[in-house]
Amino acid sequence: MKKYDVIVIGSGSGGIILDSAYRAGLKVAYVDRGPLGGTCLNVGCIPSKMLIYPADRIVEIQEAHRLGIQAEIKDIDFKAIMARMRQPIDESLSHMRAGLQHARDLDFYEAEGYFVNDYTMEVAGEEIRGDKIFIVAGARPAIPTIKGLEEVDYLTNETLLEITELPKSVVIIGGGYIAAEYGHFLAAMGSKITMLQRGSRLVPNNEPEISETLHKALSKRMDIHLNTSAIEVKHTSTGDVVIGENRLTGKTQEFLGERILVATGRRSNADVLRVEKTGVKTDKRGFIIVNDYLETSKKKIWALGDVTGRYMFKHVANREAQIAWNNAVQDHKQQMEYHAVPYAIFSYPQIAGVGLTQAEAEKSHDLLLGTARYSDVAKGEAMVEEDGFAKAIVEKKTHKILGFHIIGPYAPMLIQEVVDIMAVGGNMWTLAQGMHIHPALTELIVTTLGNLYDPSHVHHSHNHEQEH
Repeated sequence: MKKYDVIVIGSGSGGIILDSAYRAGLKVAYVDRGPLGGTCLNVGCIPSKMLIYPADRIVEIQEAHRLGIQAEIKDIDFKAIMARMRQPIDESLSHMRAGLQHARDLDFYEAEGYFVNDYTMEVAGEEIRGDKIFIVAGARPAIPTIKGLEEVDYLTNETLLEITELPKSVVIIGGGYIAAEYGHFLAAMGSKITMLQRGSRLVPNNEPEISETLHKALSKRMDIHLNTSAIEVKHTSTGDVVIGENRLTGKTQEFLGERILVATGRRSNADVLRVEKTGVKTDKRGFIIVNDYLETSKKKIWALGDVTGRYMFKHVANREAQIAWNNAVQDHKQQMEYHAVPYAIFSYPQIAGVGLTQAEAEKSHDLLLGTARYSDVAKGEAMVEEDGFAKAIVEKKTHKILGFHIIGPYAPMLIQEVVDIMAVGGNMWTLAQGMHIHPALTELIVTTLGNLYDPSHVHHSHNHEQEH
């Protein structure tokens, strides 16, 4: 049995821990079944945004008539767009592999491993043991139990990246951020999209107004069926048929597509690792349970990233990796803070937010709310942006920003100044100290905060708005 100072499982954000351990002169085992580089590089953030960027340009051209511009798209080279997406991934993989090959006191196990005993794993027929272990093993697509689904060649967010021919039509099962992003991409490329969302709204973890605005926008480009559960799938000579059941009426309807995309969430890879063999506990959904210091139920084993199911974002996993490593080697432990975790959905329109929703915040805070439309600021008016808006959720007594949510162009960039203020515990007055360029979209942030009202006096607020 080989013994190591540190075992790192997972080559995504686990790479941060690997680098730290290696620089500290420790003997390290790096375990990853592949693909090297983890979810974000291979099947997540990077490839999806490489595809969505040209999709954004396509829709902008299609909507240019709003600006008095008559434009048309002559051709979309789907094969070239898919090939361009793969190029930077291949380059990054080659660079990482070369680095691993030249590293001393580092053993890279490119195989599926699993625990067989306390602190002990079996990888490629060999047993290895670690003094400290970091589980950064990620997650995989969660596939629902639907009659007939396993008998068809369905797509996931991962296998979609392998196609070279654009399907004429796609039925998407799901209505979360993966469905919204890939629905936008495929529709822009020219596929006929049908989306079946089990719940009553798209991207349900967002503000209801944002869900409604996204639904309105995407409905112009695809067929969306809310409150519809996929109960059966059949393969026919003309394509795959999904039988959907309306959860309100009980009526069923058939939806035909050349392909089916399953986008119903993610599940932890903890089960593949058999973490229970080393005393690591999981929750009912199979995600590894960790405390605020990213410690598992087993001493000297830490877990972070998607495998814990907390916040499935690369930027969160990167921060968790830094904190987990510091907690493993330093006497003073640091808690992972989640109050200012930003998120973005690269649909069209884009969505971004940070902090609490109104429903979450009003459980324990007295609130002030503020909203502003893009068209309320000069730049938004120039863009003829009629539907985009921002919403602020502020604590009434302290004016501390508890949450901020945006739907519209450049939302992921606009949210950043709010994230920075919230991260250091500042309030809305701190944000207002800096001058905002006029006319620029960043004025949307201060305009939103300038429109605060007490929701308990919403009738008065409405009258006040009418006067203006």
